[in-house]
Amino acid sequence: MPNPQLVAAQGTNSSSGSIKINVVSSVELIPVVNATVTISYTGDPDSPLMELTTDSSGQTPTVELPAPPVELSLEPENLEQPYSEFNIEVTAEGYDPVLVSGSEVLAGELSLQPVRMNPTVGGEQPERDVIIPDHTLFGDYPPKIPEDEIKPIAETGEIVLSRVVIPEYIIVHDGAPNDSTATNYWVKYRDYIKNVASCEIYATWPEATIYANVLAIMSFTLNRVFTEW
Repeated sequence: MPNPQLVAAQGTNSSSGSIKINVVSSVELIPVVNATVTISYTGDPDSPLMELTTDSSGQTPTVELPAPPVELSLEPENLEQPYSEFNIEVTAEGYDPVLVSGSEVLAGELSLQPVRMNPTVGGEQPERDVIIPDHTLFGDYPPKIPEDEIKPIAETGEIVLSRVVIPEYIIVHDGAPNDSTATNYWVKYRDYIKNVASCEIYATWPEATIYANVLAIMSFTLNRVFTEW
């Protein structure tokens, strides 16, 4: 069933956002042409809202979708979900189907949803599910693990550079810091910053606020890279 708070918020306001889906192959990231993209509410996946087809660039047209009032994402004490959630199911000849669940749309903003499809090998494969969790500002997550503001740095004999060097990749440890069994992922620096920002910032915020938050994310990330990794 749809989220009651979300339905109530949408019922009192005719606001909307928009979304465009970009579909590429996981092999060499080439566009997937003529893929069928079906959009439905995450809470009501059996009732499709629309069906789209990707063009020669692997992109769908930009379409409008209902969204809660923009004011909800600008009020710090708001307890209502300020964005809509949609399921995006993608099928294409020669590729395994993909389901993205929980793609978020904010009022007045364009959401860009990338989808990577795996070429079918050895017969038809089951649908691959990509689950997008609740936004950090709305979901119920455990508190951040406390850390010392100033940490000791061991003498390594390494040369300290006179300028900041942006790394090509960031190593993301998928687990608690002391969990040696958790997987480490190599993520491009630009993609890492964009993903963190998407999780911690609403696109409806004032431009200066977004800039300040992104600079803080970059500063924190680079500090961790050069003092711990």
